[in-house]
Amino acid sequence: MTKTTEEAARHFAAKLRFETDPSDVKAALDAGDRFTLVDTRGEAAWRQGRLDGAIHLPTADIAERAVGVVPVDAPVVVYCWGPGCNGSTRAALAFSLLGYEVREMIGGFEYWAREGLPVVDDAGPVLRAVDALTAPLGAIDCAC
Repeated sequence: MTKTTEEAARHFAAKLRFETDPSDVKAALDAGDRFTLVDTRGEAAWRQGRLDGAIHLPTADIAERAVGVVPVDAPVVVYCWGPGCNGSTRAALAFSLLGYEVREMIGGFEYWAREGLPVVDDAGPVLRAVDALTAPLGAIDCAC
């Protein structure tokens, strides 16, 4: 390997260590993997819809409240709205500064919902069709 390809390999390995995506989070939930799923958006967004099983801890509250709400020995997966928002990046930084093992779910709530994965709101399940631009129709995952 050249110095450039070694650097690229380190970069992409780090991305996979610190990022995840909706289908991998869903697979981990289905497998019973132990982690805390954290919705880092504000109250209005939380009420509009969220990943089933997530806890609500807005980014601004992480430094003050995380230790009382999220077990320090459990890995954390954070998400915010979507790829146009860096709230989950700020949240991941806040958790890492507190000593948590944390991963950011790229695509956020938007891609979770667009892939047709389970969403709930205060009234219960929210049914959404799969967006063919984000996930294969009729398949379990994209096989990537």
